[in-house]
Amino acid sequence: MYIFSAISLLGGLALFLYGMKLMGNNLKESASGTLKIVIGKITDNAIKAFFLGMVITAIIQSSTATIVITSGLVAAGVLSFDQSFGIIVGANVGTTITGQIIRLMDLNAEKGSFLQFFQPSTLAPLALIIGITLIMGFRFKRSDNFGNIAVGFGILFTGLMNMTSAVSAFSESGIVDVLFDNMGNNPVIGYLTGAAIAFVLQSSSATIGMLQAFSQAGTIPFKVVYVVIVGVYLGDCITTGIVCSIGANADSKRVGLLNILYNLCKTVLVLVVVFILKNTGVIDGLWNATMRSGSIANVNSVFNLASAVILLPFGGVIKKFSKSMVKDDKVATGKYADKITALNPVFFRTPAIAFGGCYDVLNTMYDAAVENISKAYSVVKEYDEDLIEAIHEEEENIDYLTDHVDKYLVQLAPYVSEDLHIRILKQYHKLVSEFEHLGDYADKMADAATTLHEERIVFSATAMGEIELTRKLVEEILGYSSKAFVKRDVSAAYHIEPCVSVLQELVSTLHDNHLVRLREGLCTVRAGVIFSDILSNVERIGKTCSNIGIATIARVSSEVDNSRHSYTASIHQGKNEEYNKEYEEVHRTYYDRLSEIDSKGETVNV
Repeated sequence: MYIFSAISLLGGLALFLYGMKLMGNNLKESASGTLKIVIGKITDNAIKAFFLGMVITAIIQSSTATIVITSGLVAAGVLSFDQSFGIIVGANVGTTITGQIIRLMDLNAEKGSFLQFFQPSTLAPLALIIGITLIMGFRFKRSDNFGNIAVGFGILFTGLMNMTSAVSAFSESGIVDVLFDNMGNNPVIGYLTGAAIAFVLQSSSATIGMLQAFSQAGTIPFKVVYVVIVGVYLGDCITTGIVCSIGANADSKRVGLLNILYNLCKTVLVLVVVFILKNTGVIDGLWNATMRSGSIANVNSVFNLASAVILLPFGGVIKKFSKSMVKDDKVATGKYADKITALNPVFFRTPAIAFGGCYDVLNTMYDAAVENISKAYSVVKEYDEDLIEAIHEEEENIDYLTDHVDKYLVQLAPYVSEDLHIRILKQYHKLVSEFEHLGDYADKMADAATTLHEERIVFSATAMGEIELTRKLVEEILGYSSKAFVKRDVSAAYHIEPCVSVLQELVSTLHDNHLVRLREGLCTVRAGVIFSDILSNVERIGKTCSNIGIATIARVSSEVDNSRHSYTASIHQGKNEEYNKEYEEVHRTYYDRLSEIDSKGETVNV
């Protein structure tokens, strides 16, 4: 019964699509870390852009991914809109590599021949064996990625063989031949069929692959193949255009539209050239010739390469038309508007690049918060109204960045599945609030400095010396925190906790010193309140840096990630020799300096 053959066909299609998705996603995960850098370095030379787009698409097996990434980089200002055209043309050519791989179904090899290894019946199980071995037997960096790529490749060919086998049943009844004869007699049906399937499957490669599978069991002439392929161009580019338009700015939308316009021009070009060649008798011998898997792959490649050569010089006209169809956005305002623009939803399906945008924003937040802390210490020492205003203004910018990156991470979460990316997501979620807190504490210290000025309160030389001492230790802690986050330096993260412990003890000691001065009449109650308030914010800065360090360590250590409280409790109980040694060194250094301050009763060079 045909119902069972239909189920087998759809099951084979499901395997084919899953294998392609698994292979493509892991290729993107492996490559996308450097993809943004590579694409970002492209010049205005359209030929270089073309080859870059072609190579990247051949590697990651997805023209949609390449164009969507390009769209996001244009939106972020990394690329200009004009630079994108060459990449789009190259991506359309690069996607034909999948069909050339699938043509291995045509390979004939005698038993015992080396070529037998490249037949799908051998290649599929071989790829699956390699993949599962990498996943289960190895634990080197990216072993899971490489294993999934191999497994995806094997599943893809297994699905393809299932489809071919299922189609054979239909072929025996003549259904396949009738179907394609109708398409040959009515090209519009063939065109719309190709467009509809490509749109539904969201992949030109998958649609061409289906056509290649059908070619193994039926008689498909060139007159059918070419209209179906041309229809595929339209269906696939519409999907890409929709993805590029989601939450995008004007230039990003123009990239999606540019791909649609290019494919429309390619469609018209192919149809006109084939029409001319047919009516002049040049391709009469090819018109009704039976197409196999390899010849279908070749037709697709020739169409794309020829269109690229002919249309690439007309890129300026197509780009101009695209610009005219999409109105300019309102110019974004704000000091960090460019950073927010980089948080583009088009990157959700490529988390490595999405995290790159988040990292840039978080890095900006951290630098702004650290700069504000430095300014806050300065205005406590010597009041400066302009500096106070700058601190408050930058605090608003930090809050602005916090709102956007936090929202972006929430929206990104459903697209994150890889273990490393899950850990990065958790780290970034944690750090967003921590960096915001650093800015808040600097702002509160600036408020304390304003109170000192308005109430005309002056700290003693000893008190100011003590505050400056905490500044030196805080700067040391912030230096380690910067290395831990910005440079992803785990060794620097381990240095944070001993210093923070000393800072907490130092703050407690300074509170005690203040009470002594208060009893001796060397300090007023009001001055003491402000002094204590400043120290409280200093201590909170240290605790926040401790959280930054632990978040960095947890990213690479699942043990710490699963029991952060136990980790901090164990080192504070003296169970870590390295921590104990560094704590003693830092404690001795800063308490020696404190003794010098107390003995002189004035600020010393610490």
